[in-house]
Amino acid sequence: MPFTDFRQDERAIEGLPIRLVIAFVVGVATLSVMLSMISGVQSFGVSELDAKPSPEVVTPGHHSVDITAIDADGSPVADATVVVKRGSAQLDSVAVAKTGPGGVATVDIESQLGPNQAEGTLTIEVKPPAGSQYMDRRQNSEILVIRGA
Repeated sequence: MPFTDFRQDERAIEGLPIRLVIAFVVGVATLSVMLSMISGVQSFGVSELDAKPSPEVVTPGHHSVDITAIDADGSPVADATVVVKRGSAQLDSVAVAKTGPGGVATVDIESQLGPNQAEGTLTIEVKPPAGSQYMDRRQNSEILVIRGA
């Protein structure tokens, strides 16, 4: 059958060899199974972490703050790294601590506010334990720093 005969053939799939049709159908089915497996890997067992500071509100100066790393269900998470950084309030240095078995980390902070600033915030980041099913992609709770009366 010359090539010009293929252009005029209107039978579509009828003109293809049956083995090619079977290979195409099996390939599409296999590809859909593989894609569903890959898309399910990221979401399987992944939980968002948050931070729960105590106290949540402090005045400028030196304070010791207990921060609990919690998962989406509110359960404490051990071996997470807690980082407190400056937000709209100033901080002498970044405070870093690791959570213990109860999920609590204690950080010492020395916060300050600007001359005309009544309040500010300190941001908290929670780094999940290595090899865990946790992640921290959303913004966490903050520590509010207010000027005392």
